Amino acid sequence: MESRHALVRQPSSRLGDGLVTHIERSVVDVDLAWRQWRAYVDALHAAGWTTTEVEPADEHPDAVFVEDTMVVYGDLAVIARPGADSRRGETVAAEAAVRAHGYRVARIEAPGTLDGGDVLKHDGRVWVGIGGRTNQAGVEQLRQLLAPLGAEVVAVPVTKVLHLKSAVTALPDGTVVGHPPLVDDPDVWAGHFLGVPEESGAHVVLLGGSTVLMAASAPESAALFRDRGLDVVTVDISELEKMEGCVTCLSVRLRGVPG
Repeated sequence: MESRHALVRQPSSRLGDGLVTHIERSVVDVDLAWRQWRAYVDALHAAGWTTTEVEPADEHPDAVFVEDTMVVYGDLAVIARPGADSRRGETVAAEAAVRAHGYRVARIEAPGTLDGGDVLKHDGRVWVGIGGRTNQAGVEQLRQLLAPLGAEVVAVPVTKVLHLKSAVTALPDGTVVGHPPLVDDPDVWAGHFLGVPEESGAHVVLLGGSTVLMAASAPESAALFRDRGLDVVTVDISELEKMEGCVTCLSVRLRGVPG
């Protein structure tokens, strides 16, 4: 069986000072956030994944959202150039970690910006959210970098949430799931879009086979997925959700499944 490995990064003690854009700021219990992060990592391990901890970056409040530092496709890791200036220092240690796993490395360069959370991959297609943290130049650079690997890059508008994967992710069969009020253009996935009743129900991590990981804050969506024959693992990430975090952005899945 193909190995399943992910990069993760501990929360900063300054997590509550991180950026919020589409929700109201609320007080974060950092100790609870750390325990919830630990339970998330434990859930990956219980599903047969191994993890590498990227060097902590306590000076960067948003560093726990490590997915934003890169886009991994095949044997290539494209190091992001985050759309928020305050997050650009997060990529240095993340790049070192992915290099240590033998990946080739390329980078998004100015004037391009791109956050990894804006990138959804499935079956040779790569959808990239544009309009928030990722700009057109970033999309074009990613398209050029992934073209030799056979990927089709499709730009998707994002105006209602922080990142594309704050709005939609994909189930193992390729069905794209999203909470309709927060999806700019579900017709992008015409015939392959499934609306879910809760915002956090739109966020799934594919753990392999028919198993998905999602937040405990979306019980109705979890029931919907179980009715479709999926095995659902849930974790409580309530403190991380206060900072617009979700299950996808807490790891970079290196090998094993797409997404």
